Amino acid sequence: MTKGNHKHNHEPQNIEVWEDLVHIKDLGLALLICGAGALGGYFLAPDNASEPLFYGLAGAVIGFIISSFIIKPKRTFEEIREEDQ
Repeated sequence: MTKGNHKHNHEPQNIEVWEDLVHIKDLGLALLICGAGALGGYFLAPDNASEPLFYGLAGAVIGFIISSFIIKPKRTFEEIREEDQ
């Protein structure tokens, strides 16, 4: 194993989703939280015509909000001034 390959093995595994790189573990965790929220809202809804849909959507939104607090962005931005180029 070369030194370059050793460094590559420690980097997180990312996949491309909508032209952005996403860490697989974080994506799975977010899907799990949002799915649990949607199903929880669906099953807790009263048994009326359209309320399970709205409760499920509300659960998914709550799951999204929880995921955004748990999973921090990994993206870094570098500001490059035109004078430096």
